[in-house]
Parts: sequence; structure tokens; C-alpha cells
Amino acid sequence: METTNGDLLASYQKDGYLTGIHIADDSQATYFRNEYNALENEVGAEKCEIGLIDWHFDYKFIWELAIHENIVNVIEELIGPDVMLLATHFFCKYGPKEKFVAWHQDVTYWGLEPPEAVTAWYAIDDSDTGNGCMQVIPGSHHKGIQEHGKSEQKGNLLSINQEVSVTEKEENTAVDLVLKAGEMSIHHGQIIHGSLPNHSKRRRCGLTIRYISPSVKQAEDNSLKRPWKPILLRGEDRHKNFDIVPNPFPY
Repeated sequence: METTNGDLLASYQKDGYLTGIHIADDSQATYFRNEYNALENEVGAEKCEIGLIDWHFDYKFIWELAIHENIVNVIEELIGPDVMLLATHFFCKYGPKEKFVAWHQDVTYWGLEPPEAVTAWYAIDDSDTGNGCMQVIPGSHHKGIQEHGKSEQKGNLLSINQEVSVTEKEENTAVDLVLKAGEMSIHHGQIIHGSLPNHSKRRRCGLTIRYISPSVKQAEDNSLKRPWKPILLRGEDRHKNFDIVPNPFPY
């Protein structure tokens, strides 16, 4: 990653994303991939596409990623010393298929007030243009929450088939977030992003890890029609907007 630590916040605020951040060395990256492979063998590829939401409460390797020092250090740089883990969600695209992720903003259907969150995208596998890596439209978070409709294209992996309208000019500015396994990107909760189908024979799996400041509250139901269960990772929760959720793996 070219951006130095001192420039992280300025770059994030300007563009709405960071990418190519090294998180895990080769042995760690292999460990996380092997743990995911075992989970995939246990529950099946169909479930793994978008069905593994908040499994950090039950699988230690997901929790280990969510609290990984190299990840949370960057999150703290962006949102301050008080950091809560909001949720985790695997997105896995198996190729060659026409499954894709439509242009959207993360926080649109999360019910958060203010609608502020940060998503880390950790690459379990190499993620590139060949297997449908994430794309972002730089600076699009400055426009605030956009109206979302429904995608008319079959294969949208988003939970309620949401899609935001994007002009050809905006689409031409999109940046591919190419990552090696063990690296991550970070994106603002209001940046417009998506990903194209995986036309390769390689799997493209990533873990999205969502973080918020304790000052954020749940003002209405999220798209899953259930309350969030955030866990305080660093600092203090002076706002008490959520019920206390304990560390799922205290030992």
C-alpha cells in the first residue's frame, strides 16, 4: 500500500476507501484460508455465498480476524479510540457463474443513526478482476445516502436485491480493489461499490467486517429484521446505545 499511516485518514476521507493493506503473513493467511475451507466443507458452498452472517460468535477464526490487531489499528485511525465490532459477513463467489454484487451503499438498510460505519474486506483468497474483485466509485460517499431500487439483472447477491443508479460517467471512474490473500481493503459505509461476476474457475472469498463508533445507535430495523449485536473492542462505550454483548471467546 502506498499510503503512509499519517495519510490514512486524509486519503479515506477524500476517496472513501483504502486498499492493499497487509494484514496476515503467509502462514496466517494459510491458517485463515484452511479454517474457512473446513467451514465450507461443513456447511456447503451454497450457504457460504452470502449465508454466513455474524458467525464470529461461533467460529473462533472469524472472531480472530475481526479483532486482528492489524485491522483494528487501522479502524482506530479512521474513527477514533472507541471501536465496536458491528457484524461480520462472508461474500464468496464461485466461478464461473453470473452472480454479482450490484452497485450499492452499505449503510442504506442498516438502520443506523447517524448512518456511519466502516467496512474492512479481508481477502481469504486472491481477489482480482478475473474472479470479480470489489469495485468502488471514489468520492461517492460525499453525496450521502442515495435512493436504492431493485436490480433488474438476475444474480444479485445482495440480501434484498438492492441497487443504486450509477451514471456511465461515474462507472468509468470505478477502481478495482485487487487484493492478495492476507490483504484487506477498507471502505466508507456510504461509498458506492459492487463487484462483477466471477468468470474464472477460482473461488473469490472475502470476509467483510463492519465497525462503528459507540456514538452510533440503531434507530430502526436493519434489512435482516433483527437487532445488531455490537461488541466493544477498544476504548469506552459512554453512549450505551446497545445491550452489552460479551466476548464470544474470552479464553
